[in-house]
Amino acid sequence: MRYETERTLAARVKALGESAEAGAFAELADFCASPSPLVRRLAASALGKLAGVVDAQRAVDTLLPLLVDPHPQVRQYARSQRFFQRTLCDPCFDETCTERRNTETKIEDQKQIRTLDGTLVQSDGERRIAEWLAANRIAYRYDARLRIIEGFQIRPDFYLPEYDVYIEYWGMDTPRYKAGMYLKQDLYMHAGKRLISLYPEDKLRLDTILRDKLATFMRHPTASDDAKSAGAPVTDKPHDR
Repeated sequence: MRYETERTLAARVKALGESAEAGAFAELADFCASPSPLVRRLAASALGKLAGVVDAQRAVDTLLPLLVDPHPQVRQYARSQRFFQRTLCDPCFDETCTERRNTETKIEDQKQIRTLDGTLVQSDGERRIAEWLAANRIAYRYDARLRIIEGFQIRPDFYLPEYDVYIEYWGMDTPRYKAGMYLKQDLYMHAGKRLISLYPEDKLRLDTILRDKLATFMRHPTASDDAKSAGAPVTDKPHDR
């Protein structure tokens, strides 16, 4: 029953965001205080779609508390406040926001698998990784943007802030997917980022493989320097299993 209620509220939040009407602001602001991380996350994302139709300062003030939300995905989507902080002319801003919003909506729709801690992920491999990290009490951020190098903005599958380590699950084997994988790995390498790559064949031995690969980084945790860039192009990979 609780899950059905949460789904009902989530559907309402999505509908309010898609309406892009100023009258949706008050209800979305209330949803930002929901006890459900899913509802808070969707509300933060939906508020970004009201850029240009509601008072920017009110929107930013509503989203700021969510930047320190205990749930990592809520914090991620609270960054939709950037839509209200204009640095471009109106046509360029609208075009940029529309393109980014469509990309984020597509990615969001792919997140259909729920982990034990409530995080929505895109694949069974990502679910196993997330649950292994949670079971081993390793803090992680899932699918958060990071500007790495040469103007590219990537979305790491997992970032472990305690160890400054990134985890990518490469779950497909098509030529186009592999091209994106090689580009992303190259960006990590040139930026000097610490990356753990995992593949479908690793799923059955995930505990052993992750422990071994992570062990090389656990002795020297460092702080992250993951600077964000609102205008950088996003390089991402398609939905994998």
